[in-house]
This record gives sequence, structure tokens and C-alpha cells, in this order.
Amino acid sequence: MAGFEYPHRQGFPLPSADPLSGPAPMEARAVVGYLASFAMTAVATVVAVGIDIGVMVPNVSLVFVVPVIIASVAFGLGPALFSAVLGALAYNFFLTEPRYTLLVNDPADVWAIGLLFLIGLIVSSIGFTSRRRAANAALLNRQVTVLQGYGRDAEAADNAEAIASSTARALAALFQVPVVVMLLADGHVVSTKKIGDVDPQEAEFEAARLALETGLVARAGLYPTPASRFDFWPVGEAVGQSAVIGLVLDPDERPSAPDTLVDIVRSILRLALYHHHVGGEAGSAR
Repeated sequence: MAGFEYPHRQGFPLPSADPLSGPAPMEARAVVGYLASFAMTAVATVVAVGIDIGVMVPNVSLVFVVPVIIASVAFGLGPALFSAVLGALAYNFFLTEPRYTLLVNDPADVWAIGLLFLIGLIVSSIGFTSRRRAANAALLNRQVTVLQGYGRDAEAADNAEAIASSTARALAALFQVPVVVMLLADGHVVSTKKIGDVDPQEAEFEAARLALETGLVARAGLYPTPASRFDFWPVGEAVGQSAVIGLVLDPDERPSAPDTLVDIVRSILRLALYHHHVGGEAGSAR
């Protein structure tokens, strides 16, 4: 596996866009989040200073909580904490005596700054938790949509190769990685459907046969096929027809539990192959 570069996830089919996990690289989203947090805190500072000059408002520090709320919901925990720290520093520098220093004369202002920072921490944590739940709900909805569409496509397919093709498309949509679906008969590969720019090599075919023979998942890069780049899941025999599912999973961005989704796809694939075989026999009998 030395020198192998895992492909990017862009370009794989998705049933719908996920607004909480768009295609932009993670680093770029993080930079945008921190820059937006800085800009929102700067605007909050201008508003707070303007309010302080015009009227005496005892809780003007709460203006700095607004950027924390927006950052936690839109960008995540890091930018929200960044906003909380910036807000506390801006309040100290611009609105407490002596002005334009980080020194504090009045002990009450020390408490106000500390309370502002504490509120920022609490709000950012709550916002981050809400965002995480929303992201998980959106991801689950996308996965359900893909699986429902796959079930319909597999049922409507009129041959084993069409079933394998719909399986590959569904797996690519679920994981956004290169996929291969191999159909085997008597231990020999009779058809291969792939999505992505990774072509299976001899080591991959050996790993796929091993997974089918043992009934166990063959992990990429592990003995006895260390040259394999795919994780292979055996589907098992469905009336003379067996299959193997392969995914190229980046170790740095590996899903926490890929087996759960793959097991659902395996069950649908095996059932679809069985129904196709039984339907074919019934048609021949008539």
C-alpha cells in the first residue's frame, strides 16, 4: 500500500446536499468559521461601544453573546469558543476602565468579564450540541433516502449485473469512496462493477475470494493480503450466485461503524439476487 493516495470524496453521487457537511475541505470551513467569528465580534464591539456612548445600559456585555450563538450554530465549537474569548477581551479593552488596556480597576468589572466568558462557554457548548444533533439527523435522513432508493432499484433490476450496479451506486452515495461490487460463481469473478478511480488489482481479487471463503470481513492492508486497498464484505451465496462488496476507506476519515450500513446493503443485495434467480426460474418454467 506504500505510496497509495486515497482519492478525495468529491464527485461521488449524493441524493441530496447536506447543508451541515458540504463538499468544501474541512480546513477551509474552519478558516471561514474563525474569520466569520472575528468579523461578528468586531461588529458586536462597534454596536456595544455605540450603545455605551449613547445610553447607560447595565448589561451591554450581553451583546458579545450574539456572535457566540451564531458561531456555535453555524461553524461549530472552535469558532464559538474563539468568539467567547474575543468578546471577553473586547469588552475588557473597550468598555471597562481604564479604557483601551486590559487592566481592570473595578472588581465588579472583573466579575462581569468572567461572567461574560462563562456565558460564552455555556452558549457555545449548547449550540455545538444542537448542531451535532442536527448534523446526525441530516446524515441519518440522507442514509435512509439512499437505502430506500437502493431497495427500489434492486427490486426493479432485471438481471444480476443491474443489481450489482445499483449496489455500487448506493454504497458510493453512502460512503463517498471508491466502491467495487464483484459477482462470483463457483469461486470465480464473473462480473465487476466499480465506482471511483481505483481499479481492483490481483491482490484485491485474492482478498475478495478470501472474504467469501471465510465469511469474514477482509480489512485493507492486513494479513494475509497486505497489498489490498479495499475492505471486503462477503455477501454469501444466493442460489449459486455470490457477491463481495469492497470499499476503499481512508484511515484518516474512516467512518466509525461502516459495518452497520454495509450489512444492510448486503442483506438487500443477497435478497435481490435470490429473487432474481427465483424469478428467472419461474419464467423459464412457464
